[in-house]
Amino acid sequence: MRILLHICCGNCAIYPVKVLREQNHEVAGFFYNQNIHPYREFSKRLAATRQYADQVELPVTYNEEYRLEEFLAAVAQNPENRCEYCYQSRLLATAQEAKKLNFAGFTTTLLYSRYQKHQDIVAYGETLAEEFGLSFHYQDYRIGWNEGIRISKEMELYRQQYCGCIYSEKDRYAPRKKSN
Repeated sequence: MRILLHICCGNCAIYPVKVLREQNHEVAGFFYNQNIHPYREFSKRLAATRQYADQVELPVTYNEEYRLEEFLAAVAQNPENRCEYCYQSRLLATAQEAKKLNFAGFTTTLLYSRYQKHQDIVAYGETLAEEFGLSFHYQDYRIGWNEGIRISKEMELYRQQYCGCIYSEKDRYAPRKKSN
């Protein structure tokens, strides 16, 4: 199947691309990540994705829009539900791009992460697949977590320390209040 893979970052694409190619799918990437902040982080992840794609000869379509205001407007009133917005907006853009480019299906590197809500991603992916007349390819890529990390280090790719949004950066780096 021709599959368009939403790519959140180069190192998260490693294992899914490997598996999809081993399964004889024709895979191409789509970089779309309006949730990544600040801009320097967005730029680093974009550069790492380009570096990875060049090294493995992966065709990638890049949406390089930096949409801080749109992201904040969508999640500022309820940041606890920010992941839902991120899943839905990125999967919607990927499904639209897959339809436009005549792919049979789509998937996402978010399924590689141990920290993402797979059931939410799959449910929305399947809804979009039906809406756009595509297939949503689900595979649990978390089993390749350590392999992906090892390969990304060997490839000398930039490795981020948080999911991408400004709220996850705060969760990662800001001191937390100790509970009694």
